[in-house]
Amino acid sequence: MKLLEDRIVKDGTVLSGDILKVDTFLNHQVDPQLMNLIGKEFKKLFDKNNITRILTVESSGIAPAVLTGLQMNVPVVFARKHKSVTMSDNAFVSDVYSYTKKVTNHISIDKRFINSDDNVLIIDDFLANGQAVHGLVDIIHQAKANVSGIGIVIEKSFQPGRKQLEKDGFNVKSLARIASLDNNKVTFVE
Repeated sequence: MKLLEDRIVKDGTVLSGDILKVDTFLNHQVDPQLMNLIGKEFKKLFDKNNITRILTVESSGIAPAVLTGLQMNVPVVFARKHKSVTMSDNAFVSDVYSYTKKVTNHISIDKRFINSDDNVLIIDDFLANGQAVHGLVDIIHQAKANVSGIGIVIEKSFQPGRKQLEKDGFNVKSLARIASLDNNKVTFVE
């Protein structure tokens, strides 16, 4: 998605440790017009997959997931990283390690919000090592639902996430695929 790539180059900041900071439009401040275009693009990519539900992890995946859900007219469920007092113990749970925060989160989704009849589209902001996506896949499998696709806003293709997901047989579509962040410069996969 050329518009997204241009925005990454214009407003993204490369930090040490292969981290790309895009907090001006994706994961701190959100550009709703860009998210709407992202939702439309994911709809095009996955429209034939009979999606019944979209899953993401709080919090940075919520904006692109909600706009995709709006475009596809399906509900969006986000895995919580911290248990709320209003959430029951009747939940699917998986552990996810955060590369950028260096912590393991116990993500959970109330069992009322995903079932064995669902064709689930996972949407996330970043794909690097694939930990968040694998946690969501685990939850989907616990629910005996079907993983119908994985949509990623920004993929770090130089890290192993995509290779492992494709090896496991998943359909992964990324809107911006980064080949390198060397020398503080973003280079995209051609």
